[in-house]
Amino acid sequence: MLEAEYSETGAVERVERSKAISRPAAQRQAPARPAAEDRAKKEAPAPKPPEKPAEKSDAEAKKPAFWRRRPLTTLGILILAGIAAFAGYLWWDNASHFESTDDAFIAARQIAIAPQVTGYVVSVPVTDNQYVKAGDVIAKLDDRDYVAALDQANAQVASANASIANVEAQQDVQAAQIQSAKAQVAQAKAALAFAEQQAARYQNLAKTGAGTVQNAQQYSSQLDQQKAAVTSTEAAEHVAERQLAALQAQLLSAEASLKSAEAQREQALLNVGYTTVKASEPGWIVNLTAAPGEFAQPGTDLTMFVPDDLWITANYKETQLDHMRPGQPVTFTIDAYPERELKGRVASVQPGSGTAFSLLPAQNATGNYVKVVQRVPVKILFDKAPPDVALGPGMSVVPTVRVDPSPSLYERLARDARPYWSKL
Repeated sequence: MLEAEYSETGAVERVERSKAISRPAAQRQAPARPAAEDRAKKEAPAPKPPEKPAEKSDAEAKKPAFWRRRPLTTLGILILAGIAAFAGYLWWDNASHFESTDDAFIAARQIAIAPQVTGYVVSVPVTDNQYVKAGDVIAKLDDRDYVAALDQANAQVASANASIANVEAQQDVQAAQIQSAKAQVAQAKAALAFAEQQAARYQNLAKTGAGTVQNAQQYSSQLDQQKAAVTSTEAAEHVAERQLAALQAQLLSAEASLKSAEAQREQALLNVGYTTVKASEPGWIVNLTAAPGEFAQPGTDLTMFVPDDLWITANYKETQLDHMRPGQPVTFTIDAYPERELKGRVASVQPGSGTAFSLLPAQNATGNYVKVVQRVPVKILFDKAPPDVALGPGMSVVPTVRVDPSPSLYERLARDARPYWSKL
């Protein structure tokens, strides 16, 4: 046995040596592995091939599907899927009758209250966030200067009335003078007619020799005097009539002075009234800055005023306006009072997007246009604002407009089921 192993080892060494000689020089330089290592590799057991998965048995291959093994579970899943699909359709159908947005706020025409005259503030009988009615006093200015101006205006009105009365009296006197002048004219004319007759009579007597020439000349002179008297009285009548026209012009001037004085009195009366700053309508006092002793000028803000006339400005997407019309009912909630649901109605839809009326509207013709869904303001009015809450501009609202008046399937089912619910 030893000889056999030795011969076998020698044969292996000879084979390895012959292989080393036949290899290239680069490979011959590598150290040869020991023969013992090669023998260990040869004697190592060969790796087992991977085991193939066992084939299913006939019993397992013939096992029924899940829906056959669990029919009740499968039926329950199908029923739940059908209920979910039906509920989803109910929600979609009901939601299609409404349009809602959270981009909505309460709005109002805020008023800055300022005096119309100059003066020192005497009293401020209101305070911040106070509710006032129409006619309530907000501030009182010192009115002594304006009361004095009113008294002066009243005196000017009285003086103008006295001037008118004086002119009217002069007109009455002048009318009497005109009547006297007319009577004198008539008397002068009558004397002239007699003088003409006397002059003609004595002229005839002088021609026939029955009268003297002296008498004829005397009556001729009287006739000339009467003619002059008639001319004088007629001139006096004309002067009296012209004087009446002058008095009429004076009367018109006095009446104009009266109107001017009355206007000044009215302005003085208004100025006295302006010293009391009042609320023109019901509302709230906000941001009060007036204080006693302050020198106020026209245009100086004393306080901000928020009237009771409130509305909602809801900025809907332009894609939500297809079926929205004025008069449609609205339900909304206010973020400050989420437990309350209030009612209203659509008043109007602005003819244009909000950006079109902004201070710097978008210029889409500049070459960098990107299409974006625009927002359009919709005005919503309160049906009845709650009196026990404080509402003001800027408060957030979530309005929902009913754009389809027909009842949805959910509403019809709920209406039909209401009698049964009442019995439960």
